[in-house]
Amino acid sequence: MKWNCNPVRSKEPITGSDLKVLSRIARKDREAFFQRYPDWFKLYSNRLLCVALCQGAALHFVDGLNGVKDFDVWSFFRENPGKPAIPYRRIVSQPFEYSKSGTSPIIREFIGRKVDLLFRSIPCSSDACPIVSIQHYLTERRTQAARCLAEKAVVLIEPFQATVVWPK
Repeated sequence: MKWNCNPVRSKEPITGSDLKVLSRIARKDREAFFQRYPDWFKLYSNRLLCVALCQGAALHFVDGLNGVKDFDVWSFFRENPGKPAIPYRRIVSQPFEYSKSGTSPIIREFIGRKVDLLFRSIPCSSDACPIVSIQHYLTERRTQAARCLAEKAVVLIEPFQATVVWPK
């Protein structure tokens, strides 16, 4: 077993209440994005597949050992065939809103840990199960993002709050 001795990582457990806060932060970010960009609103506002906690914080949710440096929250959208993919290089950072996990080692003026908010559109049908769709996306590993996400963990925030999708 490999122990992480990095002192900037919080070992506080991630709870269902924390996931609700992350869900609210992600929802506000999506609403602000779609309000600023009406063309993207038309293409993707009704195509949200799921919202997930990913990478190191998700791994900490699963194993309790990894620790949390920041929270990576991904909003996954059903790809809109024949239309541009939602801007996947867009990363917005917000504070976690309270300091249960300590202050951000990255952005010290944030109260609480940093939350990075990312978008990704993935191919799947309109009636696709979010769990199966994300597992397929990670298994195929056709993009750099999918390969990176598959290295750690993915935990659904919405729907099916606290469902571990990856590793299977």
